[in-house]
Amino acid sequence: MKNKDVRFIEIRGNARERGRQYGEATRDLILQAIEFYQESFALASKLSWSEIQERARLWVPVIEAYLPGITEEMRGLAEGSNRTFEEILALNGRGELSYGNPFADAEAKGCSSFAITAEASGDGHVYCGQNWDWASRVAPTVIMLRIVQPPKPTIIMQAEAGQVGRQGVNSRGVALNANGLGGRFGKGIGIPGPYIRRKVLDAPDMNDALDAIFTAKQNGCTNLLVTHQEGVVIDVETTPGRHGWLYPKDGILVHTNHFIAHVPPQIAETYRPFSVDSLYRLTQIEKVLRRAKKAKTQKQMRDLIASALRDHFGFPNSVCNHEDTRRPVVDRTQTIASSIVDLTAGDYYVALGLPCETQYRKVPWSIYDE
Repeated sequence: MKNKDVRFIEIRGNARERGRQYGEATRDLILQAIEFYQESFALASKLSWSEIQERARLWVPVIEAYLPGITEEMRGLAEGSNRTFEEILALNGRGELSYGNPFADAEAKGCSSFAITAEASGDGHVYCGQNWDWASRVAPTVIMLRIVQPPKPTIIMQAEAGQVGRQGVNSRGVALNANGLGGRFGKGIGIPGPYIRRKVLDAPDMNDALDAIFTAKQNGCTNLLVTHQEGVVIDVETTPGRHGWLYPKDGILVHTNHFIAHVPPQIAETYRPFSVDSLYRLTQIEKVLRRAKKAKTQKQMRDLIASALRDHFGFPNSVCNHEDTRRPVVDRTQTIASSIVDLTAGDYYVALGLPCETQYRKVPWSIYDE
């Protein structure tokens, strides 16, 4: 099994300094991302790259009102990477731009998320993580980022180079995992997902993390699974309208890419899961995690979780998602990163690329080291 190189990046200082450090460290990867999304956005939104940059500023007042100061970090990111501020805005709006023109008037790729409380784990620890499925050509741009930003919590997260928010955990024990739900029915300029996720990871406690979710005005539908180190787990199916929520059953919660808690009334009459493999990916993971009581050590727990995340039932459209060669190259997806987070011990393990081919590596930072 490969021991794939991971680019570990730590940024600190004020917002502009953090962004500049981030941009300098990922300049080559941001260029790769832009080259891919220029092609992808043109197909999906029918907008040229110059048109996207011109209109991207429409996001600024919405973003700043929701997450004050984040645009300063993004301006530093643009400076450090030698790109325009508008290009960084576009990279952080990629979920919206990948499925149409968000400026006229979902992030619909597969992911599989899980949480395990002490009640269900054999070693008495709290775990969470996910397989992150997205465009195959973006896989080389994935990094591990540590953001030191006192007085806010320190964040460790996986991200596409240039993005300011994705899935991860903070030093107060708040973890976030996410997966798309498909469906877009919001009006006007909504808040792109990376800013919602960043605000959740900026939160010092579960209350503020949930508040970040419930006060956001978005256009698409996304599932957000929030896990706290003390074993409190709440899964929120978010939409531009009402949200639904779920709690663990016997200490286990798994979510993929279809609505479980509720189907929004705006799409209820015609709703079908955008990714039908979501229906069996959920049960494949869950049946393995139900055996977690038998795993008595941390290594046994990680091995058990890894076996669930490497499952190939339904290949290539499996939990461990491989490229489907029947699809156009620009539209092919795969698991681009997989994570196992031990919130009790403070350990974060990541496998970049396909988890069936890649070893999980422990990141060089403790979650709780501020």
